[in-house]
Amino acid sequence: MIDISPLLKNGAKFTNQGQYYEFPILRRSEGLEANAYYFGNEEWAEEYLTYCHRSDTFKSRWLAATGDWTGKTVIDIGCGPGNIYATLKDVVGKPEHLIGVDVAPNSLKFAAGLDYTPVLADANNLPFKSEIADIVVLNATLHHCENMDSVLKEAARLVKPGGVLVTDHDPQFTAWNYKGAAKLLWNARLLLYRITGHGFHKTSEQQKWGLACELHHKPGDGVKREMFESILEPHGFQVKVYPHNHDLGMEVLSGKRGKAEFKYRLGNILSGRNPESERSALTLMCVAQKVA
Repeated sequence: MIDISPLLKNGAKFTNQGQYYEFPILRRSEGLEANAYYFGNEEWAEEYLTYCHRSDTFKSRWLAATGDWTGKTVIDIGCGPGNIYATLKDVVGKPEHLIGVDVAPNSLKFAAGLDYTPVLADANNLPFKSEIADIVVLNATLHHCENMDSVLKEAARLVKPGGVLVTDHDPQFTAWNYKGAAKLLWNARLLLYRITGHGFHKTSEQQKWGLACELHHKPGDGVKREMFESILEPHGFQVKVYPHNHDLGMEVLSGKRGKAEFKYRLGNILSGRNPESERSALTLMCVAQKVA
């Protein structure tokens, strides 16, 4: 692992755990513990690394959003086992510093094998100096955090003038705000999980913790365009938000949304929304550049 001390706040204390640096977490909330448990399970972390966010469309979209990483300082908040760089490493080049932040030791060990310098720390209170990163990324991270606003502000603090902050794969509030018959079907889905023992996960235990760690991924919750704009613009960012349905690559940055699966389209129809509208797109991708 590289020496990260030049990147740290004065007085930041850590323990070298061999494969990752560990910083004190002062408040270990229920949600944080759920994430540490789920992504700390070695089998589940490896499965996540193998199957999630590894598509060619994901690669195309993220390459277009972040550009070349060669020689840059990149901080991946909520890095898990290292999915982003595992997917992009053959197209974005080699960063000077690639820091991965997470709360799950076993996930960080996977990330260490992918050229990350892994850091166990609280995303609400990161140990790094301000304005040190060329690129800060949060992929499928915010909805795992109890206080999304706090984590987004802390991520923004790290971005250099001229740098970029990118988020993706957080559920859009309006698309997931199911009502009426759609809400009843959602609740029936959760009942079905309890009856059958599990849903899309292999076991009931994995299903239980998978649901427990996704703190803002349910009807009546999720991210909004206004959240990104209200938090980032006052801190000097030019903010662009792209609603999409996961199936497109770089076209998303040109305003294309793609098409959601039938079950999600049905959920929006039953909630009284046009499934083709941007408010029905499953995810918001935010690409925010800090003005130099």
